[in-house]
Amino acid sequence: MRTFDLLFGRPLATSEERAEQIGPAAGIPIFGLDALSSAAYGPEAALTLLIPLGVAGVHYIVPVSLAIIALLIIVYFSYRQTIEAYPQGGGSYTVATENLGESAGLLAAAALMIDYILTAAVGISAGVGALVSAVPSLQPHILALCLGILALLTIINLRGVRDTGVAFMLPTCAFVLTLLAVIVLGGIHALAQGGHPRPVVAPPRLPQATASLTLWLLLKVFSSGCTAMTGVEAVSNGVMAFRNPRTKNAKLTLTIIIALLILLLAGIALLCRAYGIGATPPAGPGYQSVLSQLTAAVAGKGVFYYVTIGSILLVLALSANTAFADFPRLARAIALRNYLPHVFILRGRRLLYSHGVIALVFFTAALLVLFGGVTDRLIPLYAIGAFLAFTLSQAGMVMHWRRQGHAKGRMIVNGIGAAATGLTLLVVLVAKFAEGAWVTALLVPLLILIMRAVHRHYLRVQQETAEPGSLVVEGLRPPRVILPVDKWNRISEKGLRFALMMSPEVEVVHVDCGDDEDSICEVWNDKVLKPVQQAGLPAPELITIKSPYRFFVQPLVEHVLAQEKKYPDRQIAVLVPELVVQHWWENLLHNQRANLLKLILLVKGNQRIIVINIPWYLKKSVQESGS
Repeated sequence: MRTFDLLFGRPLATSEERAEQIGPAAGIPIFGLDALSSAAYGPEAALTLLIPLGVAGVHYIVPVSLAIIALLIIVYFSYRQTIEAYPQGGGSYTVATENLGESAGLLAAAALMIDYILTAAVGISAGVGALVSAVPSLQPHILALCLGILALLTIINLRGVRDTGVAFMLPTCAFVLTLLAVIVLGGIHALAQGGHPRPVVAPPRLPQATASLTLWLLLKVFSSGCTAMTGVEAVSNGVMAFRNPRTKNAKLTLTIIIALLILLLAGIALLCRAYGIGATPPAGPGYQSVLSQLTAAVAGKGVFYYVTIGSILLVLALSANTAFADFPRLARAIALRNYLPHVFILRGRRLLYSHGVIALVFFTAALLVLFGGVTDRLIPLYAIGAFLAFTLSQAGMVMHWRRQGHAKGRMIVNGIGAAATGLTLLVVLVAKFAEGAWVTALLVPLLILIMRAVHRHYLRVQQETAEPGSLVVEGLRPPRVILPVDKWNRISEKGLRFALMMSPEVEVVHVDCGDDEDSICEVWNDKVLKPVQQAGLPAPELITIKSPYRFFVQPLVEHVLAQEKKYPDRQIAVLVPELVVQHWWENLLHNQRANLLKLILLVKGNQRIIVINIPWYLKKSVQESGS
């Protein structure tokens, strides 16, 4: 237990929840890592598509980045209003459901779940990509490194919100400060040398142009660069994690995150054009990330270079934490409306929704294995879920302000946000469809179908188990008891004693497989009937079922079902005596027929068949016999 507490922290009482709430400083690494780290792979994703343009392609990264920044500012003002309108947590699912209806809410839920899973997978794979670009010899171990980082993130996040924020504070500061230092230093060199700075370490030579710029290529570049906007909605989803005043702290956190992201995107784009830095083929030999080339060009490959690359690696890998922070909250919100299993509502030992964390880890690991941990293979699936959620959230806010009647200015802001993100969604979907976006387009309706099926199940359960009214006390009779017995021993004796206390109608059923040596039939009259008769109790009935093919469970199940039909006005209680061992491995030394019998009876039975365990604890029996 001490080792478990050391890894995951001591259990927290419900009364300690307030101490787990966070301020803006901790909110940046918890909810902002995805957005901030996207400055590392968003521009690179855009530059990768500009490779066929050669040197000319690098010059287009600035206008593309400015378009993305303009869209980012629109979304920022929209989400500030969402936080203010929904201080209890205004994620896209909640806003869309309350303002646009159930179908729109499920669409947003499916989009966000896919987006968070991809956020975790892309963040980790991008972090490993940064490491491989600095240490090329690690390239054969990309997948193993990805899964190792995922395991580390899982342990950190299962410790709770506050510990996670503390753990990620230093890497976040290092990432932001080192990149800002690169941008400032590179900007000074560029200004001093007339906009054409000389690199300390020359970046790889850009290839000759093999294509020309087309509108279609420009749209694809823009859609890839828009991955830099994922994670912006995280703060609005997690407002309840902040300490009071929640709204003020959440809005301040969002402002800091967006301001830093704009500085990083603009600085990286301008310096890439100034130094002539483009992307290298991600899966090819000699791959270097754009930030690796930029840092080496500005500051060389000294200590600062490795500190910067190390901070980029950490933050890219830890950027998956945004998904760890928000996916469990989203799953809980959906489960509260009966569209996901209720297990996602339960809070774990550290006051977090740990089942949501486990589900996220499972799906993220599956994605990493499926795509080999390579970021470029995951990018085409990315951003669609985020922009679909953006659009639905902003459209929902338009309806929210419309009902208010006196908030036309705010309605216009959210309306512009909905139009801008909706248009971007169409661009991203069309541009990335053939490259893998079709997978996301199929997964969204599939998830909606699954959630609707879960909802139908819970409705059915609610209808069938609804409050019956006053307790019905007429017609109460003891059940007919069926007790499966193989041999006469302490376990079967305990079961028979309990059966005689329950009902005067007891059937002891023995399955005769033809090779029994010490069956209960041999001692029935002397060991069972005689004591029962002397006590003046109703005698149990011994029923022997021949089983020429040595089946045990099937004949018993058939007998129970036959008795249920024979007595349509009675309940049938099946007592299942079983040995309970002290250690898990001891179960391997005993057959599991009791568990199999219970399982089949639960599957094939009905309301009138009751299954009751009669456990015999091996540890207790040894102690009793020795005393």
